Amino acid sequence: MTRIATFSLLLISTSVMAAADMQGMDHSQMPGMDHSQMPGMDHSMQSMDDGMMQPAAPTESRTPIPVLTDADRAAVFVSPGGHQVHDSAINSYFLADKLEWQNADDGSALAWDLSGWIGGDIDRLWLRSEGERSNGKAEDAELQAFWGHAISPWWDVVSGVRQDFKPGAPQTWAAFGVQGMALYNFEAEATAFLGEGGQSALRLEGDYDILLTNRLILQPTAELNVYGKNDPQRGLGSGLSNTEAGLRLRYEIRREFAPYLGVTWHRTYGNTADYVREEGENRSEARLVLGVRLWF
Repeated sequence: MTRIATFSLLLISTSVMAAADMQGMDHSQMPGMDHSQMPGMDHSMQSMDDGMMQPAAPTESRTPIPVLTDADRAAVFVSPGGHQVHDSAINSYFLADKLEWQNADDGSALAWDLSGWIGGDIDRLWLRSEGERSNGKAEDAELQAFWGHAISPWWDVVSGVRQDFKPGAPQTWAAFGVQGMALYNFEAEATAFLGEGGQSALRLEGDYDILLTNRLILQPTAELNVYGKNDPQRGLGSGLSNTEAGLRLRYEIRREFAPYLGVTWHRTYGNTADYVREEGENRSEARLVLGVRLWF
């Protein structure tokens, strides 16, 4: 009996140890134990069963979108009081780009640069005026009237007349040029003039807006004038006559109303500089300016 009991205890102990070894064994490493090959053990079926536990995705919106009507379509394209494009409507625009006080060497001065148009999208009547009053007297004053025709979305060809009131006696010019917006929103004007007595002139102007913020804008400007021959009565010499560069910082309280301050630098050249010296003035001058820019 002792041997039988001992054998039974040994058999039970061996069985317990074998069960413990089987519990800690990695079945994936056992040869012949690839469950993916076992029939009835397709794990994709398990994922399909899991998917069937979730509700199906809705095919329609819980809040149906109303059917688009003709009234809805018409409301998109109607702009009450707005600028009508590519039709026969007449529109207008006015800009006082410079309306300023200047601190000149021989006293204060008031200067202006105004422009505006009336017409359609292709053909317009353009009006420009610029000048300066110093110590209560008009030193320079001119008015231009052009007919403008758009040759591209950004450029117009203009032709018309320019009337000078000061300096000297009044003078009338025929004018022809181009104006528009070049690369990077650089606005430019190039105008040629043919005056009385065979006088000719060329004016180039440009300005650019640098947005420091949405309302604080720095505007550099430049102007260059060239004349075909001397005009001592008006103090104008042939060749490059004068240039003016400016730098103005404005704050747009509203888009239509913006006070500004800045500085301008004016210089004369060649025979024009000689005429200026004869009048006892300097050939170059820097001025502090304070003004307002507005449009409507």
